[in-house]
Amino acid sequence: MINRLLSAALALVCAFSVAAQDKIEKGDINLIVVSDLGRNGYYDQKGVASTMGLVAEKIGPDAVLALGDTHHYEGVQSVSDPLWMTNYELIYSHPELMVHWYPVCGNHEYRGSTQAVLDYSAISRRWDMPARYYTKVFGDEDEATVRIVFIDTAPLIDKYRKNNATYPDASRQDMEAQLEWLDKTLADATEDWVVVVGHHPIYAFTDKPDSERSDLQKRVDPILRKHKADMYICGHIHNYQHIRKSDSGTDYVVNTSGSKTRAAGKTDGTVFCSDAAGFSVLTADKKALRLNFLDKDGRVIYTVSRNK
Repeated sequence: MINRLLSAALALVCAFSVAAQDKIEKGDINLIVVSDLGRNGYYDQKGVASTMGLVAEKIGPDAVLALGDTHHYEGVQSVSDPLWMTNYELIYSHPELMVHWYPVCGNHEYRGSTQAVLDYSAISRRWDMPARYYTKVFGDEDEATVRIVFIDTAPLIDKYRKNNATYPDASRQDMEAQLEWLDKTLADATEDWVVVVGHHPIYAFTDKPDSERSDLQKRVDPILRKHKADMYICGHIHNYQHIRKSDSGTDYVVNTSGSKTRAAGKTDGTVFCSDAAGFSVLTADKKALRLNFLDKDGRVIYTVSRNK
């Protein structure tokens, strides 16, 4: 009886794995995109992490992009903070997730020591955060190339800069230096595709203060429009959203929470929204850039597509 149950369970896992792979069109470059993860394994975090591993078995990700709030609720205090184990290492333990993770800080990291988030790169073989904002190119000239531009959004929002008691590191960052760097980085980009990622949304349906988005609309969005970035992908809102503005060529995407989600809704330019927990898979070749929204069971529920 036990053997029959184990066999049935294994069959279900295998069926899921094949189904997930069939729906994701692999590219020359394959990246997993996650955000708003860290809740000590509670809510849907362990289930989503397990699904990430199964999907990784099939697509062979080049890396994982971690778009902030890996640590709820007060960030981490040091590189030896136990939250590194309970929020991250022991949760995302599948062998196929032992690739480079390229993170940014979210607002919850800014409640603790953001320097510890950077310094953990010297402790972990997969946590790879060279700076608060940075860029990374995937692919080569023989196949597609994708430039990912990682920005540090909390210091670009006045709400965080003005609250030193709660977000002590935000006001210490040079906002103008980051914006100048972003402008130059995008101006110099020659890759097939250019994707900018950060924690906070530029456009989104949410009950969070309007100023969070208006500050980024004023400071970041003009640079994305100027250089015609293909996508801006963020987290923070804990649901899936795809927004297209009639006066912009950039796709604005909110990646869902990998643990606890919130209700989704529509705003100006909404193409798709969902409150499903999960993660995304970004794939690229010379002709197409695709961001697949997966739910916690690995089903592709929507795809953002750009074609040349």
